[in-house]
Amino acid sequence: MKPGRFVAAKLFLSLILLAGSSVLLVGCGYTLAGRGNNIPEDVQKVFLAPLENETSRSQVEQILTDAISDELVTRRRFEVVNSGSEADAILKGKVLDFSVIPVTFDANGLADNFEITISADMVFQRTPGADGQEGAVIWKNARYLFREDYPLEDGNSAFFDRENLAIEETSVRFAETLVTDLLEGF
Repeated sequence: MKPGRFVAAKLFLSLILLAGSSVLLVGCGYTLAGRGNNIPEDVQKVFLAPLENETSRSQVEQILTDAISDELVTRRRFEVVNSGSEADAILKGKVLDFSVIPVTFDANGLADNFEITISADMVFQRTPGADGQEGAVIWKNARYLFREDYPLEDGNSAFFDRENLAIEETSVRFAETLVTDLLEGF
């Protein structure tokens, strides 16, 4: 076989293998992450009930509720309404645990990186029917766990003066992952 034909045959074989693997990927249900939707199409209006706080840290539930509300509005999948009576579904939950623990330390033995952990019990369900029966649960996670490292900037030894800022920054990412998990059914 001439060298030119060998290259052409090799290229042709490669194209056949590529086409075959594409068919297999399509056939096995492969999809890109972030494209799923676990929510029924008729759920358009959502009421976000203020989260309950079962921790000793005050205001953590308010900060998380605000972040989740902002994320729901940003995603534009739902219209966020002011009451359960206007909604097709209700998102509610409880903050079960909130902790800030040091993870790494500098040469002087002072903590310079912390891990913030938030645990919540979250439920997304249809609004109660006219008969007063509880609405069907669409998504639920009784132990929704979120962890994030939070570095403390040099020279800022008053971490607890900055704890609210750390909670606010972490709550944005908590809300992003929570709404993604809700939409995709994780």
